[in-house]
Amino acid sequence: MITRNRGIFFKVFIYTTVFLIAIVSVTIALFYQQFTEFFHTAQVQQLQRDYQSLYEALHGMDGFQMIDTARNFFEHNQSFAFRIMEEGERVLFHTPNFAPEMVNEGFRLFMNLGEGYTLIAHSPTATQAGAGILTTSLVAFVAVMLIAISAAAIFARQMTSPIKRLADDTKQMANLQDVPPQPKRNDEIGNLARDVHSMYEKLKETISKLEDEILRVREMEESQRYFFSAASHELKTPIAAASVLLEGMLENIGDYKDHPKYLRECVKLMDAQNKIISEIFELVNLYDEKIIPVPKEVNVHEAVMSVLPNHKTLADANGQYITMDIPKDHFCIADNEMLKKVLSNVILNAVQNTPTGGEIKIWSEAVSDQYRISVINTGVTIEKDVLSKLFDPFYREDKARSRKTGRSGLGLTIVKKTLDVMGADFALEQTENGVLFWMDMPTI
Repeated sequence: MITRNRGIFFKVFIYTTVFLIAIVSVTIALFYQQFTEFFHTAQVQQLQRDYQSLYEALHGMDGFQMIDTARNFFEHNQSFAFRIMEEGERVLFHTPNFAPEMVNEGFRLFMNLGEGYTLIAHSPTATQAGAGILTTSLVAFVAVMLIAISAAAIFARQMTSPIKRLADDTKQMANLQDVPPQPKRNDEIGNLARDVHSMYEKLKETISKLEDEILRVREMEESQRYFFSAASHELKTPIAAASVLLEGMLENIGDYKDHPKYLRECVKLMDAQNKIISEIFELVNLYDEKIIPVPKEVNVHEAVMSVLPNHKTLADANGQYITMDIPKDHFCIADNEMLKKVLSNVILNAVQNTPTGGEIKIWSEAVSDQYRISVINTGVTIEKDVLSKLFDPFYREDKARSRKTGRSGLGLTIVKKTLDVMGADFALEQTENGVLFWMDMPTI
């Protein structure tokens, strides 16, 4: 009985061997009778040929003539063994090598000589020939079985080797290991191996995407926790300051008796709060994809000029210089309002971070198949580890000074998310001349 823990090679080998033995055995059983009859017929024909001359010589003679003729024949053919019977009972003549005990041995042929005489030809070599043929048949049977078993082993190996290798590959696949494809085969096993490897590659790709998605979700969750924590802190500080002012006015303590002055301070605090809340809502809408860009042809010169006056007054007050080098015939594909929002926040950030007497340059140029818009504020140096944090929500390099200037810390965060939604490449880099911001927009 084949146990279940046997390998597939053993099973295929045993099944194939048993099948071949059954086929050979059935073939021998079917052809045994035909083989026996053929052997008997061949012996009869051989004896007839051997004793044909004696039969012709004895046929028609009387008893004495038969004895003389038979004796003379035997003297010249002493290997022959025969007997002449009279009326089927009396032995008329027999050769010395035809002993009585040989009557039931070997192969005999009865030939009627007429007048009641019968020639019995005996061939003791027939039994020997039969034994030889039987031995040869057994040797041939063993040889055929050995060939059949060898063929079964080769067949089982050829059938099971790719299956075993595929089973080993699937074990490695279960551990997400790298598995090289099997050699090409143009059969069902080859198709199965290719399908398994194709499925494995797709599975790895899917797992990789899921891992990336899980990582992205975790990063989003971390960003949300950080955002809500920073937002609550940003909102809590001016609210606490406004509460202090209001309580002081209500109690008429010291300078707080000058209600109009401190009410204006409260209004300023609330305006700052309103600005932060508006920017938070804008970021939330960007993250929720509620703001969908509508790309169209935009004149870059006109877009910059539309937002520049809003910041030139502040730059002039700080003794800064803003220069622009953008041709009037430069166009790009972008959402006009979103592009203006990005330009406004970037220019405002440059003005707020440029020292007195510094210069802010705005220019554009073709880069590969994109249109690059650049803004640099000269005379500014920012550490490399700080550059990567400037896009984080509520990040300020100088928190005290930033609050005094009314900066919320969300400007560059809105820039980053807006450009991400628009699918534009951008970067903030430290150069020899200052801090450079650039963004690439598709051209017409």
